[in-house]
Amino acid sequence: MCICINCEYVDRCQTYHVVETQHQQPHLTEDPTFEPKEPTINVNIRSEGEMIEMEWDVVGCESFSREDGKWAKLRPGEAVPT
Repeated sequence: MCICINCEYVDRCQTYHVVETQHQQPHLTEDPTFEPKEPTINVNIRSEGEMIEMEWDVVGCESFSREDGKWAKLRPGEAVPT
């Protein structure tokens, strides 16, 4: 799971913006202004027949600042990304 959903910077983070793009999800912001320090991204690749699926998750970041439920506060009522 992406640690970004519980980070105070999720709504303005440039790395999370890229992850949203990769997952074809709506952006929390169109113009992220926060550049995180040393984010670590895991990319899981799964294939099923001829279909290839890639899942991107930020699993580490020097800038991470815990704010439990930050993503959910920004998108009330929506399913939290897993």
